[in-house]
Amino acid sequence: MTEFIRACDDLAGVVRDAVTDMAGTPEAGEYVTMGADGTPTKRIDQVAEEIVVDYFTDHPFCGCLISEELGLVRMGGGEGTIFLDPVDGTYNAVVGIPFYALSIAYAEEGIVQQGYVQNLATGETFHAVRGQEVCLDGHPIRVSGTSHIEESAMSVYGRKFDPARVFQISQKIRRWRHLGASALELCYVGCGRIDGFVDVRGTLRVTDAAAGMLVCEEAGGIVSDLEGMSLTFPDEVAAGRCLIATNGTVHDEVIRCLR
Repeated sequence: MTEFIRACDDLAGVVRDAVTDMAGTPEAGEYVTMGADGTPTKRIDQVAEEIVVDYFTDHPFCGCLISEELGLVRMGGGEGTIFLDPVDGTYNAVVGIPFYALSIAYAEEGIVQQGYVQNLATGETFHAVRGQEVCLDGHPIRVSGTSHIEESAMSVYGRKFDPARVFQISQKIRRWRHLGASALELCYVGCGRIDGFVDVRGTLRVTDAAAGMLVCEEAGGIVSDLEGMSLTFPDEVAAGRCLIATNGTVHDEVIRCLR
C-alpha cells in the first residue's frame, strides 16, 4: 500500500466518524451553498470535504485539488492533482441508504495513478495503483466472467424522462440496477458484483469517476465513452460526460445497443 493510499485510509476513518451519526438525519441534507459542480452542497458534503481539504493542505501530496463542492484549490505540494468527491451519493447519505462513498484519485500529467473509494456506510474499501494492484479490503479483485449481455446485471442511468437511449439495452440485460453512487458502481464492476455501469445522462464528472474508473480498469474492465473511445474529462467539475464501464467481454455489445 502506497503512502497516498495509507493517507486516504486514515482520512476515510476520520470522515466516517464525522458523518456516520449525521447520515439519515435532517442535518445531513441542510443546504449550505451552491457547489462548483452546479449542484447544491449539503451539510454532510461540506463536513466531509473540509476534513479532506484540511488534511491535504497540511500534507502536501499535490499541486492542486479539484473537489465537487469547492472546485479547484491550489495546494502547492508538487505537480500532481487530486480529484475529490467527499460524498458520492449524497442523496443516499441524506436519506440513510447505506450506499455512499468517499472517492479520492491522484493524477500526474492528466493520468490517474492511484484511486481510493470507501463506502462510508459500511467501511468497505477499494483501492488501485496503476500497473501494480487493485484490491477490495486488501484482497485482489477481478471483473466478472459474464460473456453474454442477456446474462448480465448492469447499473443503467438514462436521461430524465427520456428512456429512448437506454431502451434497447434494457430489453437485453437480465438485471437492471440503479444504485445511486457512481464511484461505488464502477468499483462494483471491478469486483464482479455487476457486469456493467452505463451512464448516458452527460452529467458524470471527473470527481465522481476518476478513482472508480482506475479500480475498474486495473481489475480487467474497460471504460469508454458511448462510442467506445477513450474517455477524458476536463479539470472542470461543472462539465459532465457519458460513460460505459463493463467487464470488457460485453463492452462492444453494450455500445451496439446504445447506438
